[in-house]
Amino acid sequence: MPAAKAPEDAYTAAPFVPEGADLPALRQAAGGCRGCPLHRAATQTVFGAGSTDARVMLVGEQPGDQEDRQGKPFVGPAGKLLDRALEEAGIDPAGAYVTNAVKHFKFTRAEPRKRRIHKAPTLREMTACGPWLAAELALVEPELIVVLGATAGKALLGSAFRVGEVRGTVLEREIHGRPERLVPTVHPSSVLRARDDDRRAAFQGLVADLEVAAHALG
Repeated sequence: MPAAKAPEDAYTAAPFVPEGADLPALRQAAGGCRGCPLHRAATQTVFGAGSTDARVMLVGEQPGDQEDRQGKPFVGPAGKLLDRALEEAGIDPAGAYVTNAVKHFKFTRAEPRKRRIHKAPTLREMTACGPWLAAELALVEPELIVVLGATAGKALLGSAFRVGEVRGTVLEREIHGRPERLVPTVHPSSVLRARDDDRRAAFQGLVADLEVAAHALG
């Protein structure tokens, strides 16, 4: 008799998403998600944070090392930079809902016990995690989604998405069955990775895109 398949082999979080749950219940349920193999190596699920009353939802790629350890999104260096950029653009970071397309940290190590190095999730992993993002969108019902980087863009808008082609513009698309307005921009980690002499310009580019989002919110 063949061995039963593990739930992660199906690559979908759908069986773990409770119907009719509010945000706290959804967050609690996500802690037990085994919808893809990424849960095996990660410390914990990192669910979204913020209020169901948030007018804007910020969607990044996946948790980083600090987020994986603390269990909260955007608490590392990229998150701090994002807060600065939001404030400069006129968006209150405390009033936003922040989440990631993928809820578990995917990483590699050069050697055992060495620093964990971020590894981009695959389209299959992003698709597997999609039911969580769909549930967050249905509960928060944001007026605007800010798409942070190429991976989040592919998760929301499909594999043909290219952030450089549409950053700083307001898009109107159907996402998980809902009409949404979206403003794509770069992920704040790309600003941190920029060379010292390019970093200020990269940061100002991020702020300029977020100002488009602020204007769209009115």
